[in-house]
Amino acid sequence: MGTIILIVLVLLLIGALPAWPHSRNWGYAPSGITAVIVLILLFMLFTGRL
Repeated sequence: MGTIILIVLVLLLIGALPAWPHSRNWGYAPSGITAVIVLILLFMLFTGRL
């Protein structure tokens, strides 16, 4: 279950990058927030809490 959540969040991180035409004016906030969530989930996955 944790691996599936991690894969989905990594895909969200790629989709939130400001390289796409519809999201260029968003800046790095969406990808930064998603990256923090991915890091928290990785930490929880490696410590066995997920």
